[in-house]
Amino acid sequence: MPATVRTAEFNLLLDGANPCRYFTIMMLEDHTGDIVRKARQGANVPAEAAAQAAGLSVVELTDLEQTGQCKRKPDFISLGKVLGLQGSHLADIANGWLPAAVDLSQWRELRQIDTTQGGNTVNCYLAWDEVTREAILIDTGWEAEAVRAIVQKEKLDLRHLFITHNHHDHVAAIDGLKTLYPKLRLHSSAKNISPEQRNRPNDCISVGSLRITHRETPGHSEDGVVYIIGGFPEDAPLVAVCGDTVFAGSMSRGFQSFDLLRQKIKEQILTLPPSTLLCPGHGPLTTIAEELGHNPFFSA
Repeated sequence: MPATVRTAEFNLLLDGANPCRYFTIMMLEDHTGDIVRKARQGANVPAEAAAQAAGLSVVELTDLEQTGQCKRKPDFISLGKVLGLQGSHLADIANGWLPAAVDLSQWRELRQIDTTQGGNTVNCYLAWDEVTREAILIDTGWEAEAVRAIVQKEKLDLRHLFITHNHHDHVAAIDGLKTLYPKLRLHSSAKNISPEQRNRPNDCISVGSLRITHRETPGHSEDGVVYIIGGFPEDAPLVAVCGDTVFAGSMSRGFQSFDLLRQKIKEQILTLPPSTLLCPGHGPLTTIAEELGHNPFFSA
């Protein structure tokens, strides 16, 4: 099944007061039930105990976890205490909370590209220096064509490909991109990667005025990395591309270790400046400030 493509260039909500500004529009990656299920499984809380705290039957809790909906209003405060979540923020998400729309005109040389295949929508990110047109890509999404179209339109010189982790939806288009851009330099923390392509401590990659550093964030996967981009014009805030670690209002599954992932998010991501633009592998853009103030996993 061919992938469908959407980029922040085309998914616009124009600001009537300033038609040059545009905002991304995207629903949360996780509904309320996803958050409850992840927290419950991560904390090894039996369904019976969680249901009792929420004032629900086990069947109702199961429905909530599967669909995000429940016929009766759960006691989110008590449920949050049992699961290690901020219950009031869990209730806010159930009531439709979304992160504030991000004005991407602050980062003129940044594009979010999301492609969908088999119901799985994944984000990758393209950034470049406005003068030299040298560009980087972080993760690949499902197909190379989505990237090629913007590279061609903006007349970019794509030089670097950074991988947040080696799960298929984030690297599916590597072969296609290597064919299009044979000199593309790969950066990864995968154990089986060649030494010259492996991220090293204190690496700082310069691309024109942009500076790209990384922090290790294992937990979802052993090779998890967040890439931090600084040096955008006019002192635009840092950009942190975080793959499958933290999402707007939630966090990823800890395939390697739930506790380790949560710890690394706190230590390596949420310690960045509050204004930092947070670019997840799935779901909408957010900021460090939004997540510190609203994410049930980290605002408790």
